[in-house]
Parts: sequence; C-alpha cells; structure tokens
Amino acid sequence: MQKIRSGTLAALLLGSIFTPAPSHAAPADSAAIRDAALKDDVAFAFTEGLTTEVGPRPAGTPQEARARDWAVAKLKALGFSNVRAEPYTMPVWVRGKDEARIISPFPQNLVLAALGNSGSTSDKGIEGDIVYFPGIADLEAAPEASIKGRIVFVDHGMTATQDGSSYGYYGAARRQGPSIAAKKGAIAILIRSIGTDHHRLPHTGVQMWADGVTPIPAAALSVPDAEQLVRVVKRGQPVKLHLMLTSKMLKDQPSGNVIAEIPGSDPAAGVVIAACHLDSWDQGTGAIDDATGCGIAAASALQVAKAGRPRRTIRVLMAGAEEVGGDGARAYDKAHGTEKHALAIESDFGADRIWRVDFKLPPGHEALAARIARELAPLGVAASRQEAGGGADIAPLVKAGVPVIDLQQDGTRYFDLHHTPDDTLDKVDPAQLRQNVAAWAVTLNLVANAPETFGIN
Repeated sequence: MQKIRSGTLAALLLGSIFTPAPSHAAPADSAAIRDAALKDDVAFAFTEGLTTEVGPRPAGTPQEARARDWAVAKLKALGFSNVRAEPYTMPVWVRGKDEARIISPFPQNLVLAALGNSGSTSDKGIEGDIVYFPGIADLEAAPEASIKGRIVFVDHGMTATQDGSSYGYYGAARRQGPSIAAKKGAIAILIRSIGTDHHRLPHTGVQMWADGVTPIPAAALSVPDAEQLVRVVKRGQPVKLHLMLTSKMLKDQPSGNVIAEIPGSDPAAGVVIAACHLDSWDQGTGAIDDATGCGIAAASALQVAKAGRPRRTIRVLMAGAEEVGGDGARAYDKAHGTEKHALAIESDFGADRIWRVDFKLPPGHEALAARIARELAPLGVAASRQEAGGGADIAPLVKAGVPVIDLQQDGTRYFDLHHTPDDTLDKVDPAQLRQNVAAWAVTLNLVANAPETFGIN
C-alpha cells in the first residue's frame, strides 16, 4: 500500500480524498484537547490496574466477572454516568493440560497451547503419526486417505505488516484448519502459531467447528517448536507424537458487558460508541489485548468531558467475550440495537501509535472527515482512501449501517505478543499510549459535537 507523506497531507485532504471544509468546521478546543491528552495518565493507570488487580480474564469465567466488577468501580470513580454491567450467559471452553512430545525418531518435548474450543484427549493422551502440510491449501487438497487416523501438522508462517493485514490470510490455519482436518478423519491437528515472533511462546486463539464436525484436539505450536518439527519431518523418517490436550465445555456461564457514559446535551442527536473488550486469553494478562483499548476509550471520553458537555452522548462499551466469538457485541446489539447510534469506533489492536485514519460516513459528510483528518495530522496520523470496517465489538452495529471510523494502530509488533503469555504490561509504551488517547479524544470530540445529522434509528 502506498504511504502518504505527512508533508503532502494537507494538499491531499483538500484534493482527491475530501472536499474543502468550511472555515468554521474545526472547534477551537481541538488543539487544547489534543495537548491535554498527550499528558494523560488515565489510560495507563486503567491498564495497570486491570492487569495487576485482575490479571487474565477468560470469557465466561470468574476472572472475567472480577474484571466487570473492577471496571464498574473504576469507571464510577473516574466520574462516568450510568455505569453498569449488563449480563448474559454463554457456553465456555476451559483449558486443561497442554503437553506434547516427539516419541520418535528424535524424542523431545514440544511447547504448544490448545486452541479455543479444542476437543479433548483423555488424561493419558493420544499417540499418532504426523502428516505434514506446508500450508492450509495443501491440507484442503489432500485426500482423506493420507490424513485419516493421523495427526495433521500445518506449517503456515505469518509475516508482519503495519496494518495487520496478513492475519486474515494466515489465520485461516487456525480458524478453518481444525474443521478441515476433522472432516478428513484426523485424530488431532497442530498448527504453527499465528504470530510473527520467534519466542518459545505459543499463540492461542479461538476456532469454531463447522456444522456437523466432531471436535478433535487442536493446538498451536510456538514458532520455534513448529520450525523444529519441520526439521524433524524433513529428515525423512516417520514422526510419532504423544499429545495431551485436556479441556472441557461448560454450559450457560455468566458473562457480560460494562457500559459507562458521558451524557450529551441533545439526546435526539444519538450516541457515539467508544468500544473495546474486557476479556482476554488466559496465558498473559491481556495488556495489549485489550486492556489498553479500554484504557484508551475511557481516557479519551474523559478528555472530551473536561472540555465541556458534548452534544451527543459518548457511551463506552467494554464488551465481554470478544476473544471467543463476539458474544458481548451480539448481546449489546440485542439490548441496544434499536437506539440511535450516530457513530462507532473501537480500539483492539494494541497500543502502539496511531498512524492512519479510515472513514465510513454517510454521503455528504466529507467535511466532517476533513475536519477530523486535519486535527489528527499534528499527531502524525494520515487519512487513507480505505473504507473503515470496525472491529468485532461493534460488528453488529456496523453491519446494520452505523457509521464508523477506524484509528489504525501500528501493528508491526502486535502479532509478536498476540494471544501469548508475553501479553503483559511491560510491553505497553506510555508515550505511544498517550498518542492513542490524543487521537481518540480529538476524533470523539469532533464527532460528538458535529452539527451534521448522521447515524441510524
């Protein structure tokens, strides 16, 4: 993708991307909000508190319930209005023991983590021969006879990109691979972790079984262990593995969303959603995924409130159960989908600096986009030609037609940490986190106070 040089941004905004903004368009307080947000300490304090006092927050578990209680208390203390948890129930997958070792030809242990919704072995585990596939397409093309009764191993190495775009392609090994292997009679599947690091830490993540598929044990090897297994396979001798993945499914477990608001002066103008997700995977403490996102959403809403009461209500949505399929987003839509939503925005890609802004606004709102882009430019944020798509926590709203803005974070190192034990507070750069808060605060302020009429319902 072509990069936009910051020096040419102003000319570009007034050219092919946006129409000229009227002279009155940018509120006088945008610079003040931006400067104040660059000194913010709320986002880091929120992240530090959540990861320290709660820690890992798997969906539908007592730890996630503690996170809801913690967030409600914290948001009330910060001065938000209408703070509450909105409960729902869901099935919950619970990890057990994750162990693997090569039996032959070169006995040694392997480091791996079961994928969400993995089937379970017995407590004694299973043994089987490895059948190796360089990528997901090779697995799809393989005849059933070559797979039945064996343990599939898919080596599908991910590469780093600034916008995280490689996740969609390489993530297919995790999302679809287990169902493909199960349909063809495999007794288990191992994949190379969907990550860009070379630490001996596996990346977990959810996968959903296709209709009619009987779950099989499914796990991700750390990248070094996947590469080690490739070298063993390429020695040309049969490779036998012992695998133990014990897990269980629980029905009707409590989860929920946390809601907090900065009330607006004009209820008819609609609600602006600032979203993140409160749950995390169990291996790390969920700092970049997504405690920082919740810290950014809360801190930026408070920065807007400090500048005066906004026209539109800003509603912070800290969704539950995002990591396992977006249950919180669906629950929010069920409870609030008929309300008037002016716009939605989400933070769920770490906390490194925002470098790009994407828009999906109704026709005739080019001036608003131009105002936002102009006020973000001093933060090193460039406007793109790509349409905003939102994220999992606002997906039902976006699908229903709610306008959306994406403030794109630099994802170059995100998939070094994503869904691993390495997702911890020390990976958060406070200066870059503040830049996120500033970009969000400027954007929320302009949207919440925009004279334009937009949104649905």
